[in-house]
Amino acid sequence: MNTMTSGAQAPFFRRTFVLSMLALSHAAAAPAWAQEAWPSKPVKVVVPFAAGGGSDIIARFVATKLGAALGQPFVIDNRPGAGGNLGTEQGAKAAPDGYTLTLIASSYSVNPSVYKLGFDPIQDITPIVQISGGPLIIVANPQTPIKTVRDLVQEARKRPGQLNYATSGAGGIAHAATELLLDQADIKMTHIPYKGTAPALNDTIAGTTDIYFSSVTSALPQIKAGKLRAIAVTASTRLKVLPEVPTVAESGLPGYDVPHWHALIGPKGMPPAVVAKLNQTVNAFLKQPDADEHLQRDGVSAVGGTPAQLNDRIVREIGRWKKLAAAGNFKVE
Repeated sequence: MNTMTSGAQAPFFRRTFVLSMLALSHAAAAPAWAQEAWPSKPVKVVVPFAAGGGSDIIARFVATKLGAALGQPFVIDNRPGAGGNLGTEQGAKAAPDGYTLTLIASSYSVNPSVYKLGFDPIQDITPIVQISGGPLIIVANPQTPIKTVRDLVQEARKRPGQLNYATSGAGGIAHAATELLLDQADIKMTHIPYKGTAPALNDTIAGTTDIYFSSVTSALPQIKAGKLRAIAVTASTRLKVLPEVPTVAESGLPGYDVPHWHALIGPKGMPPAVVAKLNQTVNAFLKQPDADEHLQRDGVSAVGGTPAQLNDRIVREIGRWKKLAAAGNFKVE
C-alpha cells in the first residue's frame, strides 16, 4: 500500500520540482528593478538645459525634495543642446528601470514642429507628473521706447523687420511664444537666437536686442535691479511677484496665452509601481506650503496632477505649435 502511494505521488513531486525550478529561473532572469525596492541606488535626473537657468533651478529643487522623501540621491545631469533635444533623447532612450528621469520644459512640445527628433515625443516616453506652471515674461532694455505691448506693436509697424528679438535658442518656447505674438499682432521682427538664457538676457540688457521672452526665474533679478523693463507676461494670469505687470491678453491681444511649465518624464515602459511612487511623492511635496512659496519666488506655481493629465498637455500643445509651424510663421533658421 505504501509503495503504491509513493509511486503515485512521484509524478506529482516531479512536476512540483520542475515548476519550482522554472519559477526560480524566471526570477533570476528578471531585471534587477523587479526584484528590489525602488529606489535602491542614486537616480539620475537629466536636465536638457545649461546649469543655472530656470529649468535647472527647478530641477535641483525637485531633486532635493525627492531625495529627502525617498532616501536616495537624485543627481542632476545637465545635457544642453539643440533646444533641449540632445538631453531629452538620451533620457528617452535610457533603460526604463526608474533610475533615469528627465525634466522637460514647455519647449518639449515645440521641438517636434521644428526639429527632426530621434524619438517619438508621445509614444517613446512615460509621463510622470507636471511640476510647475507659470508665464514667460517679456522684457526690454529700459532705454527703448517700448513700455507696453501696444508700444511694441506700434514700433514694429513703424519699422517692419528692424526691431529684433532674442531667444535662448531656435525652436524653444520663447521662440514659439514670440512668433505667436507677432502672428496675432500681424507684425514682423528679426529673430536673433542665442545659445542659452544668459547671453540672450545680457544682450537685451545691453540694448543689442530689443525684447526677450524670458523665464521669470532668470529675468526677475535684472528687473528688480532696473536693468530690464518688464512689459507683459504670456500666461492668462498676472504674477504674484510682479502684480503690476499685465498679461499680453490684457494688453491688446485677447486670447493670447502661452504658459511656461516643467514636468518629469521617464523612458517608455517604466514599471507602473515606480511611476505611481514618483507621482505620489511629487504631488505630496508640491502641496506643502514651503514648496509653493519656493516656486512662487521663481515666478511659477506648483501644479502636480496625474500622468494622464501631463500626457494630455503634451499632446495638446504639440498640436498647437505644429499648426503655427504649418502656417509658415515658425521655423529654425
